[in-house]
Amino acid sequence: MAVKKFKPTTPGQRHKIIGVFKREEFLGFDAEGKKIVRKSTANAPEKSLTVGKRSTGGRNSSGALSTRYRGGGHKRKLRLIDFKRNYDNVEAVVKSIEYDPNRSANIALLYYVDGSKAYIIAPNGLEVGQKVVSGEDVAPEVGNALPLAKIPVGTLIHCIELRPGQGAAMVRSAGAFAQLTSREGNYAIIKLPSGETRKVLLTCRATVGVVGNSDHALEQSGKAGRSRWLGRRPHNRGVVMNPVDHPMGGGEGRQSGGHPRSRTGLYAKGLKTRNKKKHSSKYIIERRKK
Repeated sequence: MAVKKFKPTTPGQRHKIIGVFKREEFLGFDAEGKKIVRKSTANAPEKSLTVGKRSTGGRNSSGALSTRYRGGGHKRKLRLIDFKRNYDNVEAVVKSIEYDPNRSANIALLYYVDGSKAYIIAPNGLEVGQKVVSGEDVAPEVGNALPLAKIPVGTLIHCIELRPGQGAAMVRSAGAFAQLTSREGNYAIIKLPSGETRKVLLTCRATVGVVGNSDHALEQSGKAGRSRWLGRRPHNRGVVMNPVDHPMGGGEGRQSGGHPRSRTGLYAKGLKTRNKKKHSSKYIIERRKK
């Protein structure tokens, strides 16, 4: 997926860089010299795999504001993504690669041979018409999901489970990938995008390949209005507030406000907030890069 940079015809276009979503795929010319194109995406999501999504506006069940700077935004539909990939040894054909407003990655619509349908996270290189399958003894090819015990060492993977049967929990964002570096007893040693190296049970599943839409990191909104479309309201810094509103507020002129911290007084830089007794700490071999 390429990116498109706009000419500075207006202030909002000046810094705007967005991803270009290919609607059609060029296959060549026919005998009469006409272009042969194949639709690579649908105009609307698969109705049987979508549900309504209610916007919270940052409020909890009591209606009280629990998360600031949220509200508005375009109406969305939730696409039901198959993160478990437990429909084993049944081939599926990629019908289309689609946009999903709820995540940075694109999604792929699968049509299984028995007639059922599912959405998965679209890996890089997955094309319309390609076949994918999940199971214990499938080939470790792009888009296929299989246990970590059956994936060759050194393979780039994504959508990794933390517990067998739980469904993919790690490495799901656009352009993200992890690497299976080795095996040790009942565990696979995986290097994550953050730089953390940790153990994951060999019975957990992962999908082969790198998450697609890697150009997402190059995008620039160009104007504040695009943030409003995403449901993000203007964010106020703590140092511009009064002392009654924030620990960093107050002072004459542009006073810095002391140590960077949250509204509740928790230090924002350097303070370790991870629980020392956390159960999963014993599976982490090397912590993420600071």
